[in-house]
Amino acid sequence: MTAHRVDVPLGERAYSVHIGPGVRQRLPEVVERLGARRVAIVSARPPDAVPDPGVPALRTRANDGEQAKTLATVEGLCREFAAFGLTRADAVVSCGGGTTTDVVGLAAALYHRGLPVVHLPTSLLAQVDASVGGKTAVNLPAGKNLVGAYWQPAEVLCDTDFLATLPEPEWTNGYGEIARAHFIGTGDLRGRAVPDQIAASVALKAAIVAEDERDAGRRHLLNYGHTLGHAIELATGFRRRHGEAVAVGTVFAGRLARALGRITGERALEHTEVVRHYGLPDTLPAGVDTDELISLMRSDKKATGGGLAFVLDGPAGPELVRDVDPATVAAVLDAMPSAVLTA
Repeated sequence: MTAHRVDVPLGERAYSVHIGPGVRQRLPEVVERLGARRVAIVSARPPDAVPDPGVPALRTRANDGEQAKTLATVEGLCREFAAFGLTRADAVVSCGGGTTTDVVGLAAALYHRGLPVVHLPTSLLAQVDASVGGKTAVNLPAGKNLVGAYWQPAEVLCDTDFLATLPEPEWTNGYGEIARAHFIGTGDLRGRAVPDQIAASVALKAAIVAEDERDAGRRHLLNYGHTLGHAIELATGFRRRHGEAVAVGTVFAGRLARALGRITGERALEHTEVVRHYGLPDTLPAGVDTDELISLMRSDKKATGGGLAFVLDGPAGPELVRDVDPATVAAVLDAMPSAVLTA
C-alpha cells in the first residue's frame, strides 16, 4: 500500500510522487501508462533493485557521487541510449541517490530533446529533495550544478524499503535537507516517522515548484542553507557531503540573518538546535579559507553581478536577500567554530 501520494500540479507536466514500502513495484504500470516500447534503466544499485518494467530494457550502471556529475557522464549515457536504439517513443528510469537522479534526468532531458524519465530514488536525500522538482544538472570546476535543464519526471517512486540498507552517513546526509525544511515551511518535523518527514518535505517542494517552476521567485526558498553549503562542498573536494554542508549552511544562514538584524538571537539559536537534533554538523571544516568560501559563493546561481545573495529568515519569513555586505559575511564566517573533517 502507498503510505503517501503527493501530486505536483504542473498542467501537462504534472506527476505524482509515491512514498512508502514497495512502491517501486508500480514501475510496470507507469511504463505502460507512458506507452513506452522500451526503457533504459540507469541504476547505481544491484540489478534486482529495479523491477522488470514489462518491456525490453537496457540496464546500465551508474555511479553515485559528485565526481560522476559531469558532462562526460551525460554524454556516455546518451551514447548508450543511442546504441540501444532508444527513440522518442521510449523512456528512461533512474535508480540511485541524488547525483544519479540529477545526471540521468539531464541525459533524459537532452537525448532526442527529451524523453520521459521515472525516478526511483534510493537515498533519504534523494527521496526528500533531489528526485522532485525537475532540476537536473552537472558540475563544473567553477561551481555546482552550473550546467543543467528543467525536466520534470513522469513519476517518482520513493520506495522506503530502499532506506533499510542505508549506511549511517547517508541518513545524516538526508537529514540535512529535512533540517533546512524546518525554516522554509514544513514546520517542526522532529520526532515524526521518516515517511511522514519525506512526505512533508516533498509536499512543500511540490507546492513551491507548482508556483515557480523555473526559479523566477519563490523557488529560491529551496536553496536555504545551500549557498554556503555548495561552497563548502567545493572547498573540501566533496569530502563534506551535500546534506551535511547544507546543515552548516543553515546554521550560517541563521547567524547571518541575526547579524543583519532580521531575526532574534533566539531564532538564530533555533537553527543550531534543529541541526544538532538530526545529528548534523554545525561547524565549518577546519582549514577552509574565508576568502575562498566567499569567492565560491559569488558564483552561486542566485548571485548577480558578482554580489552575494542568500536566502535568509526574516520578519516576513524566509526570502532572497541580494547584495549582502561581504565584510558582514566574512565576520559571521570567522565567528563560526570549526572542526577537522573525519572520514
